[in-house]
Amino acid sequence: MKNILKKILNKKKKKVVKKKVKPVKKIIKVKKAIKQPKPKKISKDINKKRLVKEIKKVKEIKKKDKAEVKADPLRIPKNNEQKPEIKKVKKQDTEKRLYKVKDYVVYPKHGVGQITETKKINIGGIDVETYVLKFEKDKANGMVPVNKQSHLRPLATINQINKCVSILKSKPKIKRSMWSRRAQEYEAKISSGKIYDLAEVVRDLNKGDDIMIDQSYSERQLFEKAYERLLTEFQIVMGSNLEDAQKKLDKALKRNLEKQIQKVEEKSSSEEVASQELVD
Repeated sequence: MKNILKKILNKKKKKVVKKKVKPVKKIIKVKKAIKQPKPKKISKDINKKRLVKEIKKVKEIKKKDKAEVKADPLRIPKNNEQKPEIKKVKKQDTEKRLYKVKDYVVYPKHGVGQITETKKINIGGIDVETYVLKFEKDKANGMVPVNKQSHLRPLATINQINKCVSILKSKPKIKRSMWSRRAQEYEAKISSGKIYDLAEVVRDLNKGDDIMIDQSYSERQLFEKAYERLLTEFQIVMGSNLEDAQKKLDKALKRNLEKQIQKVEEKSSSEEVASQELVD
């Protein structure tokens, strides 16, 4: 028993001794600097070759500059000068001529004109072929390129003139809108160059024998402009005098009828007097 108790007491006396743990040292591996290769020594021969090449280039540039100065003494040479870009010039679109010299055509903005000749004109380095038009009434000349001859129109036919006469005889169609708007519409019809539109303007603005009383200045101006253009086309197509063409227009519009009747009566009376003198 004694032995057993001794053993138990000895165990209690024994203290638990903890082992001291040594701190772990952090091992940091330092990377060794990479050794760069040493530059190779350039031999003296290679340096001499490079210098010789550079000297040759400089001499060539100087020769070119001297040659340019001789060619153009006013020009200042530049070492790093760029060559200008060469742009191709556009050519004029070619078209077949629809009209000949001495033909009458209608140019919408000026009326009836005659082609006197065809001429080439240089515009911006491009040769442009044009029609030369003569407007006798305005005493002016104009030019229209051949590639824009679609703006011109040929003279009206006899059937178209007969239709214009029927338009002139019909009743006028006057809108109730403001005069400024109507004036713009009439101006657009006149500048279109269409013969039927001209006839409509003349019909709508016609005031008969009282033209100077009932019309304003702007109305009278538009009427005269359309009337004169229509008259010139009538005259050329009919191949008659100005008086005969004017009579036909006035008859359709019922203008100046009293004057026309007086002229007819005067002619008939003079013919009767002449016949009586012959009989006597």
